[in-house]
This record gives sequence, structure tokens and C-alpha cells, in this order.
Amino acid sequence: MDTNYDVVVAGAGPVGLTLACELRLAGVSVLVVERLTRIDTTIKAGSINTPSAEAFYRRGLLPALAAVQQENLERISGFMAQQRGGKGGGPVAMPPKFAGHFAGIPLKGHLLDAADPDFAGAGPAGDIGFIPQEPLERLLGARAAELGAEVRRGVELTGFEADDEGVTVHAGGSAIRAGWLVGCDGGRSTVRKLGGFAFPGTDPSITGHQAMVDMEGAEALGKGWTRTPTGTYAHGPFPGRILTVEFDGPPADRDAPVTAREIQTSLRNVSGTDVTVTAVHTATRFTDNARQAADYRRGRVLLAGDAAHVHSPFGGQGLNLGIGDAMNLGWKLAATVRGWAPEGLLDTYTAERHPIGAWVLEWTRAQVALMRPESHAQALREVVAEFSDTVAGTTFFAKKISGVWQRYDAMARPGDHPLVGASAPDLELADGSRLADHLHDGRALLLDLADAPDVRAAAAGFGDRVSVLTAAAPARPELAGLLVRPDGFTAWAADTAAPPTATEALGSALARWFGAPAALPAGPRAA
Repeated sequence: MDTNYDVVVAGAGPVGLTLACELRLAGVSVLVVERLTRIDTTIKAGSINTPSAEAFYRRGLLPALAAVQQENLERISGFMAQQRGGKGGGPVAMPPKFAGHFAGIPLKGHLLDAADPDFAGAGPAGDIGFIPQEPLERLLGARAAELGAEVRRGVELTGFEADDEGVTVHAGGSAIRAGWLVGCDGGRSTVRKLGGFAFPGTDPSITGHQAMVDMEGAEALGKGWTRTPTGTYAHGPFPGRILTVEFDGPPADRDAPVTAREIQTSLRNVSGTDVTVTAVHTATRFTDNARQAADYRRGRVLLAGDAAHVHSPFGGQGLNLGIGDAMNLGWKLAATVRGWAPEGLLDTYTAERHPIGAWVLEWTRAQVALMRPESHAQALREVVAEFSDTVAGTTFFAKKISGVWQRYDAMARPGDHPLVGASAPDLELADGSRLADHLHDGRALLLDLADAPDVRAAAAGFGDRVSVLTAAAPARPELAGLLVRPDGFTAWAADTAAPPTATEALGSALARWFGAPAALPAGPRAA
């Protein structure tokens, strides 16, 4: 038997690494096993949404993300200049909150209502979006190593046995004992299959390709998304990046290597051009197979990311959905390992994340339906395109794509403040700091904005789980206080005009999310 760990995570992609970071912040021992020997350089997601950016911002990673985004925008700028025949110049301004498309229908930034209240509250994270998966994975790998997570590459999970006390994991010829196992091992998850998780959904009907290539005749291709009688293709936003979608069924063999000839045949078929692919740097196939685990937990085995849900990549939701899973699960699993979790806390993982996953599946199915090259789909597409060409339409789609609509309705109870269940606003505090600056350690935070002794007293005994900060937020004078969970979501809030029962509600929220208080009271921190 190999060394014991509190948690074994299968999969060292962005989801598994995010989870490992969250567990290490809470002092939980974690081993990540990964089948691949190095980071996968296959072209995948090209951006993150606002909830993902907020999550990393709250852990102090904003400067690193901003550097990655700047490099990415410069590449986009170069491609746009190339498309203009090399004329013009200067960076292309593409604010992340309205970058994107719905079913290949581009959104026009000038139609966005940036004053919509749903866009408020993200702080500097709202300016981050263009983060490709590969550099994100490298950043998270370095962060996990810094925090002391053990990552074993070239080690494939081949089996496990779970019992009431823990899980014996078989990987790389070793038997590893752990308290918990989390499958972050992708859409074909071994953990999900061996764990017996029900995985209902809809079968694939399309074949898609995404690749970075060298090609001749690219000037004949349209830029951006183009719909044709034989399918859909996208060219850009980087030189050599192409995507094709054909609606003649799934690929015959998902596992066969993607060749230049295959990419060329698909691109010629969909675009109607004689473009020649001379080299393939990275390529992948995809389908619209859409499935979701009925439950994300079976005893001591859990799922996160693509292991829990699969769908087509349209709209760039998959990476973000997985990061949200990891942030939600991390602190709850750590609390369970450390013994202070209130009853049922771990089950709120499925209760909160499953509805978000179900929405993503429907969102991607709707896009496939609109992209089909048939008359009824075309008629509906024209209606949607007309709607998207309005301020209301652009703002609607932009809010969905950016993820600012997301909240956990299961957190809220009758009479709760409207912020409960929502991502906590990144308040600017009187000392010049912001709320996110006080969440780097991965602990919950009780923010006392009214210098109220009864609010601080309510947190006595939670000092090992909840930090207390007394400060002022001049721009939000109506707020008296916030209780922010480790994942950044609001567990309690009150206005200065709130009734005395607001403090009782705080006590209930503390018990609901952080268990019973310890014997020793917690002292406040002052800003």
C-alpha cells in the first residue's frame, strides 16, 4: 500500500488542478494522478467566463491571468491585421464580457448594455476573459506545486474499491489508500464508469473538428463564423485556427489520429473552397454528445468537470463549468475531511452544481439546433439573429455567455437578502483594498461593514473556519455585512436598515455552512 492521502484526484487538467489547490489551501493532503506525461497541448477552450475569472482573482492569480490575456489579445490583433491585408494596427479592443457568439451568430459589442446590474460587482475580474486552456493549466500546475499538492504524471488510474472508511485506488502499479476519490478525468471518465454513476443524455449527431494548421488558400475563407449549405466553419481569431461542423452524424472512430487530409476534406466540404492544409499543429474532433451524471457523489467517490457532464463546445462553457465544480466542491470536501462539516454539506455540491450543468447542456443543444443546414432551423436562426442584433438581445446573450447570471438558488431561504446565493460583490473598502484581497487564503469571510459588535460576536467559535474583518465600503453604505463562503458566494447579507432578526439569520447561516462553533471565540481583524 502506497502512502495514505486525504484525497486522490484523478486528472491533472484545469479542473483537477483547481480542486487540488483548493484542498491544499485548507490543509488537506492530496495526490493527483494523470495518465498523460505532460500538459495536453491539444487545442481546447480559448477563454474563461466571469465566475472563473472571479474564482482565480480571489486566490491572487489576477496578475498572471492579465499577462496571459495580453499575449492572447496581441495574437488576435495580429490576425485581424492580417485579415485587413496588413493595414492598420494597434491592439484590438475586445472586452471579454461580450466576446463570443450564440450558434455562430456574433454579438456586437456596441449593442451591449454595460450598465446592466448583472455586470456590476465582479471588479477587475470582469476585465479578464481571453485565457486559453493550455496556459491556464500551466499556471494552475505551478500553483498546485507551490501549495504542496503532489502530481504524478504518466500514472493512470485503472481501478478502485470504495468502502465506508475510504477508497483504495489502483494507479501506476500502486495501491493508494485515500479517504476520498474525485474523478476529474474527462468525458470518458474511468472513475465515472467504474463507480457506476448513471449518465443519461442525448446521443451525438454531428462531427466537429478544431485545429491549428498551416494552409494555402486561406484568403478564400471567411473570417469568424460562416454558415453554408453543408455545415458551419470558423476561421480565426488566431492565424491558422479553424473549426468545422458537419451534420451527417458522429465520427466513425473518435480515437483515430486527426490527419491533415481529414481536416482539409472537412474544411473544403463545409467552406466550398479549395484550401489546402499543409500541416497540422494540433487538432481534435468533437460531437454534440450531451450527458450528465444523475448525482455527482456516490459514497466516497465524486465527479467534477467533464467526468460529470459532457456536451458540445459551442459557447465555451465546458472549462468554466468544471472550474465552478472544483471551487464548489473543494472547501466542502476539505471541511468533511477535517471533521467540521455540518451534516449534509457535501450533498449540497450536487444540489448547487447540477442545475448549472443541466443549463449548459440545454444551452449547447439549442445552438446545435440553430446551426443545422435545414430550412426550419434557418427560419428560427433568422429570428434569433434579429433578436441578438438589439441591445436587449446582445445583453441577454452576453450575460448568459459570461456567466454573470449564475447563482445558487438552493442557498436562499424566505426572507434572505437578495445577495444570498449570488457571487459576492467585489466591494472596494475604505483602506483601498477590495473584498477579493481578503479571500486569498481560501477561508470564509465575515465582513462587518457597520462596526457591529453583535455581528462579530456571532462568529465567536468559528475562528478556525471564518475570518472576521471590520471595514467600510463607502460605495455601498446600505450594506451592513456579508458572510462569504470560501468559494466566493454569499451565505448571508444584511442592510443597515435590517431588523434585529438579521443577526439571528447570521447565526443560522454560520451553523448551516460551517457547523458548530468551537470552544474558543474568534477575534476580529481590522482593516
